[in-house]
Amino acid sequence: MSAIWKPSVTVAAIIERNHRFLMVEEETPDGVRINQPAGHLDPKESLEQAVIRETLEETAYEFTPTALVGMYLSTFTSPVTQEQVSYLRFAFTGDAGADTGRTLDHGILRAVWMSYNDILNSEHIHRSPLVLQCVDDYLRGKRAPLSLLFTHPSAL
Repeated sequence: MSAIWKPSVTVAAIIERNHRFLMVEEETPDGVRINQPAGHLDPKESLEQAVIRETLEETAYEFTPTALVGMYLSTFTSPVTQEQVSYLRFAFTGDAGADTGRTLDHGILRAVWMSYNDILNSEHIHRSPLVLQCVDDYLRGKRAPLSLLFTHPSAL
């Protein structure tokens, strides 16, 4: 029997405030990169719980998801290690609450509010091509209700 292909499931938060987007500058094996607050779905959590947790860990902001912007599939090959990983990303939009002042996750250099032009001009250091795609889809008004998602209790 052949092995079953399994992409890495990730979540991302697209948060806009005063025409700026909450982004993170992070250290990666390929150098410093720009990304949305994003990360992997952990065992025993829903997609919504994952994006709330990742946003808090990477930016220190509380986050309340209000809609799904999109679901994205991409494959990334590290230019340094040549490792290839496929990602299935669920991008949410919502409201940022208070900055809790907590220490950011290891590898996160800072959380930063960036204009669309700042994001566009930093495309050469985006963590993935999905960074700009998610912002563009958000700006196009793409939204799906959170009721589209269902997590069976057995997964929690």
